Amino acid sequence: MNIPITQSEAWHKLQKALGEQSFIESNKDYSYLAILKHTPVGNYLYCPYGPCYETKQGYQQSIDSLTKLAREHRAIFIRIEPQDPTFKSYAPKSAKKTKDLNPKETWLLSLEGTDDELRAKLPSRLLRYYKSASKKGITIEKSRNPDDIRHLVNLQAAMAKEKGISIFSEKYLKTELSQPFATLYLAKYHDSDTNKEDIIAAGLVFDDDITRYNLQGAQSDQGRKLHATGILTNQLILDAKAKGLKTFDFWGIAPEGAPSNHPWAGFTNFKKTFAGYEQDYAGTYDIVLKPAKYKLYQSTRKLNRILRKAK
Repeated sequence: MNIPITQSEAWHKLQKALGEQSFIESNKDYSYLAILKHTPVGNYLYCPYGPCYETKQGYQQSIDSLTKLAREHRAIFIRIEPQDPTFKSYAPKSAKKTKDLNPKETWLLSLEGTDDELRAKLPSRLLRYYKSASKKGITIEKSRNPDDIRHLVNLQAAMAKEKGISIFSEKYLKTELSQPFATLYLAKYHDSDTNKEDIIAAGLVFDDDITRYNLQGAQSDQGRKLHATGILTNQLILDAKAKGLKTFDFWGIAPEGAPSNHPWAGFTNFKKTFAGYEQDYAGTYDIVLKPAKYKLYQSTRKLNRILRKAK
């Protein structure tokens, strides 16, 4: 049974550090981590990339357990994200497709094989930039210091303003970096003419026993000119291989056929230059337990989106 990091004991501990109430249960047929979320309308349970199971029987058992838990906490619905892409074929009538929270499609790169075989999967142009990075004054450093997350936050803030996307707070990201599974990578550029050093790119990765998840990243305008993200990504991948991990998860791509102005279009084109493969999941569904309150929740959610756009 494949259990992603968002359904792990480590993620359970992260939720506690974030002040969230979560529940974890596992047996031979299923496993889940459920986070209790609160809204003005009522509570719901959220299973990020879960529940985990290998058979439809395991799925039903997990839903039975989650339903019992949800009723104990007066939840309106259970939000699930099965990794089985065929989930729609056996989803119950109470399962309502909703806006995807975690990416429905992602790009994976196998790290198995020899080092030479892995390097052959890396874009030759980006590999050249990586090999010549030090000559151009670019160095890559790793950090586990939560205070260093400010470098990523500053770069992401500029990106969010440009692309109109939302980002996590510094407090949230700092808490993530405080966890044993997290590492922050920083790309630094030393200008020999001015003797000035700047952070031009940053990336936050999470590691479990087999996979490195490339969750957060950003670069400056100067970093873009120096191909900093490409150089940094090569380092992330090669380090994951050296650590003995089996897979590199680029964490999200735009869906097939998405328009060129899709917010993830540029990210997707970049990720697909690596010789990996697409992995599809079911997406985000709500198992509705209280239809009337769920309808009110949806209406309130829609109104909040309109108000945010108006601002």
